Amino acid sequence: MMRLRGGAAAAVVLVFAVAGCKADTTTGSGGPEETGGAVGSGAALTAAESLTVKGRAPKTGYERERFGTAWADTDSNDCDTRDDILKRDLEDVKFTGGHCKVSYGVLESDPYSGKDVTYRRGRSQVDIDHVVALSDAWQKGAKYWDAGKRIALANDPLNLLAVDASTNRSKGDGDTATWLPPNKAYRCTYVAAQVAVKKKYALWVTAAEKSAMKKVLSGCPGQKLPVGGNPTAAPPRFHAD
Repeated sequence: MMRLRGGAAAAVVLVFAVAGCKADTTTGSGGPEETGGAVGSGAALTAAESLTVKGRAPKTGYERERFGTAWADTDSNDCDTRDDILKRDLEDVKFTGGHCKVSYGVLESDPYSGKDVTYRRGRSQVDIDHVVALSDAWQKGAKYWDAGKRIALANDPLNLLAVDASTNRSKGDGDTATWLPPNKAYRCTYVAAQVAVKKKYALWVTAAEKSAMKKVLSGCPGQKLPVGGNPTAAPPRFHAD
């Protein structure tokens, strides 16, 4: 099982000689796997080229509630999605009452900023980012989905990443054409993750977005495409407004 970034397991990093990009292939449970064949096969770039191009639909009607209650336990492991991702992405994790509620951890080498960030519950400097922002998804197909698919996207580990809160706030609902992590070494991995989510959920991209994706991934032609995460439909007991 391959994850987007570090965890308790040992990391194997493939460093590409172009564009300062590297593919993070840290292993661990709960996160997306990588696939795509040998280095040089360009699986992420190939997937980006296959994405459907359309114009951005109006944001009219978007509300967070259309994607269900935040951090719903769609994988039925009795822990909410936020704590699942904190457990996956933080080091030195400590819990409050059991093994779900994360009270402390360290985000070592935050993927967006490159700095170490300490997480303390109630005083958190760590966000759980939707790699493909929900508002962006809404404007590129999700407004036409049923609630089960929207809830699945909002809670899919493939689309979630623990990151430095202050850096994340600069992203807003930006796509690849409008925002990339300041940490240039993570950009190939980040864009590959956006491509993976959009491909999995059949979201379209704008022409500018696709061009930006291809520009980044052309600089790291061996970048693999993450796969895995949860099914694309939440269990029927979950509902959205």
